[in-house]
Amino acid sequence: MPPEAASTTETSSHAERAGYAAGNNVLAHLDQLVKIYRKPGGTVEVPALRGISLTFKQGEYVAICGHSGSGKSTLLNILGCLDRPTSGRYTLGQDDVAQLEDDELSVIRGKRLGFVFQSFNLIQQLTVLENLEVPLFYQNVPPRERHERATKLIERVGLAERLHHRPMELSGGQMQRVAIARALINDPLLILADEPTGNLDTATGDVILNLFDELHAEGKTILMVTHEPDVAARCARAIMLRDGNIVSDVPQ
Repeated sequence: MPPEAASTTETSSHAERAGYAAGNNVLAHLDQLVKIYRKPGGTVEVPALRGISLTFKQGEYVAICGHSGSGKSTLLNILGCLDRPTSGRYTLGQDDVAQLEDDELSVIRGKRLGFVFQSFNLIQQLTVLENLEVPLFYQNVPPRERHERATKLIERVGLAERLHHRPMELSGGQMQRVAIARALINDPLLILADEPTGNLDTATGDVILNLFDELHAEGKTILMVTHEPDVAARCARAIMLRDGNIVSDVPQ
């Protein structure tokens, strides 16, 4: 197959997984999204998002910025189907995610989304290989394929020699690289990263950000929450939130 045909087929497959015909590169759309938390007793309402409207396209590298309490983590949690909006629409592909049942959301998280957290969220009792295989286990991927995909990805992040180590035997930067490999294991439509360098020193953080830069160059779609201007500056687009509102949304 000529390279051009292979590229077209790959793009078409990715778009179809998102629920769109090839050529439409919109992956996610938020329309007047509102999220209100209620304190115990239900008498006090705390608005976290106040009518957010955004569109994310395939291949974007986006920083979601703002001070503590601005709504950035709430936004990422809704994008990751970990929380539901109070009102408004969240369309991922052609699915109105806000209307789906919990089991349907679980399927979307497993097949369409990849997560990278500040605290790594690795299972301490499992080896690096086993941590990477867990998402595939729940998708009933055969053991041999699980092993092959996990091994390939851990080599991709430069930790092949740590495949049978447990998280407690790794440095913070190594654990985050494992977390990134795990986020890639299902070839996600969106990679969602929440302060991925927050627990790392500057030099180690740069290694992780270089890896995100490489993934973006390969065409991955990355949405990254950060409060650090130098981290946001590496992204191609920056969205600034304040008190649950968008105050700026600009290319960089």
